[in-house]
Amino acid sequence: MNKPIATQPSPKGVTATEPLLPQADWPQIYKDSIIWDAHACLPLLPNYDCRALERHRAAGATYVSVNVGMDFNPLSQCIRVIAGFRDWIAKHSEHYLLAESLADVTRAKKEGKLAVTFDLEGSVMLEDDLAMLGLFRDLGVRQMHLAYNRDNNIAGGCFGKNQGLTKLGRAVVEEINRVGIIMDCSHSAKQTSLDVMEVSTKPVVFSHSNAKALCDHPRNIDDEQIKAVGRTGGIVAVTGIGPFLGSDIETDTIIRHVDYMVEKIGVAHVGIGIDYSFDQDHSDLPEGEDPALWWPKVKGVDFDFSTVRFVSPERLPDIAAGLLRHGYKDADVAAIMGGNFMRVAGACWR
Repeated sequence: MNKPIATQPSPKGVTATEPLLPQADWPQIYKDSIIWDAHACLPLLPNYDCRALERHRAAGATYVSVNVGMDFNPLSQCIRVIAGFRDWIAKHSEHYLLAESLADVTRAKKEGKLAVTFDLEGSVMLEDDLAMLGLFRDLGVRQMHLAYNRDNNIAGGCFGKNQGLTKLGRAVVEEINRVGIIMDCSHSAKQTSLDVMEVSTKPVVFSHSNAKALCDHPRNIDDEQIKAVGRTGGIVAVTGIGPFLGSDIETDTIIRHVDYMVEKIGVAHVGIGIDYSFDQDHSDLPEGEDPALWWPKVKGVDFDFSTVRFVSPERLPDIAAGLLRHGYKDADVAAIMGGNFMRVAGACWR
């Protein structure tokens, strides 16, 4: 699974993994609404060919947050990845734009473009320097969490020792609020997430997490975390990764997790972050890193990206249709599919 950082573009991940619901069958509310995917992953390669994002645009998405680094990716790699992604988006401005504001997201909807921002999964790339947050924000990062699965100097990961925020971590949350980045708690230890929600003065999100009560996995979150994020005015975005959904990745299973969140904290605090990984044959783990450290076995089962099933971007219209089939009103669907994140971004982005 370990490969050196490549320097050539890769077109893998362009082909859809499942048929797109015909546009004629898309619910009207889906066509009319901002459709917001809170997290997706492209290979972290310098000068990567990002044309796979066309799958989001073709599926009617308005916005997607794309990962640009995890705790095991050095700062130099994160910066080169951001440079490459920014360059590609700028060169394909007929269909894509790097969103600086909510006005850009709204403009993307009107113009049939896909608005893109970046997110960080962890905080090691800050190198314990608060000033890095403003730089990342200016480069397009609009969402981040503080630990990717494992503990670090700032926060605890969900596979760590349930570490909370360190003193530095509390300062990082305050600076994230100040510079205008959405504070995310996915991949974090429970105590870290509770500490973050105590310190943050802005809404907090779980950008790609499901209900532990429905699928008992360390990456999922329990009722205490769900209710706490609701009290911040934030969002839990249901994700489409097979091991976090449970027995299957069917649309009804996704909606089962949505239903659970809605029951606990209300429609206004639920969203979608499918976390689709393009080019799943590629590993972003640097040479010498042990995959089992970052993705340990759960109940004796490996997390193998080559075999894990992911809900694809092509499923987004069907998720909206499924919500309607399950009795959600048009206004509820519009909120879950994007309106709630527009509200949170409006509160958090500078």
